[in-house]
Amino acid sequence: MSKTAVVLFNLGGPDSPAAVAPFLFNLFSDPAILGLPNPLRWLIAKLIARRRAPVARAIYAKIGGASPILGLTREQAAALAVELNKSGVYRAFVAMRYWHPRAVAIVAEVKAWRPDRVVLLPLYPQYSTTTSGSSLAEWRAMAKAAGLRAPTATICCYPSAPGWIAAQAELVAKGLAEAAAHGRPRILFSAHGLPKKVIAKGDPYQWQVERSAAATAKALARPDLDWVVCYQSRVGPLEWIGPSTEAEIDRAGRDGVPLVVVPIAFVSEHSETLVELDIEYAHRAKLAGVPHYARVPAVATEPAFIAALAALVRGAGRQAPIQSEIGGRICPATCAACGQSG
Repeated sequence: MSKTAVVLFNLGGPDSPAAVAPFLFNLFSDPAILGLPNPLRWLIAKLIARRRAPVARAIYAKIGGASPILGLTREQAAALAVELNKSGVYRAFVAMRYWHPRAVAIVAEVKAWRPDRVVLLPLYPQYSTTTSGSSLAEWRAMAKAAGLRAPTATICCYPSAPGWIAAQAELVAKGLAEAAAHGRPRILFSAHGLPKKVIAKGDPYQWQVERSAAATAKALARPDLDWVVCYQSRVGPLEWIGPSTEAEIDRAGRDGVPLVVVPIAFVSEHSETLVELDIEYAHRAKLAGVPHYARVPAVATEPAFIAALAALVRGAGRQAPIQSEIGGRICPATCAACGQSG
């Protein structure tokens, strides 16, 4: 029976306070994040990492001093392997972009397992050159260098895959029920932000985030639903896409409506959900006079989400080496940096 290696990609996070600065350097030295030539990019990444490390260490201290993302991603990989092995021989591997285990180590593990094919599965439902694009580029470079020649299929995005949306809608419904005791709730579909210049270059991320939010709202089947897409985690002086989550929290306070905050671009908990959403934004909501603040958990290992990933993996490569949730391209022509463009 043929063997399929499934590689799950995620951002990664520091596993100790000492790892914070090198993690930040890895992040900002990525040309997909900081588009400058070397050695200038290297020097600026060093400077940013040194300056931001104390603040970042304080953030991680609030959740035990380290990111939980690797352990949670491994739980998702284990759940996916169980689901997939009902119909074949699959092994799930986890590769992180900016901290261990990096692609170079996982390529070696995959090669040693000698699969008949490889499926690359970013744990980013919405494609961006700064996330999935960067992870996939690193993997391909490392795989080529290591001589990993197994046929490879790539899942570029799945912003409105039915199981992903069903898992979101089920969790959001629980948040709405909790918040409804305090008035008519408003949903904030909050995603990590990007500089406007990235979107202007044709990155499809914002379009796909909006697609995920609209599909979730439709699945809730409530015609009077009050919802908005917003963006968090702005860093630096550039102009970022909006509206910002902070601004929407303040508006909800002025309107006197309870909030249900949904991490629409995150599938596992990490500092941006556990600290930014749960602590910092919850405090802002209290100061703004928001009558109730409910944060919906990430989908993690929700059965519908894992089933959706399994369906994507089983179908990978049947229509094209790189495919979306429907096989073909889903992005509009204006998204020149679509994951299927290359």
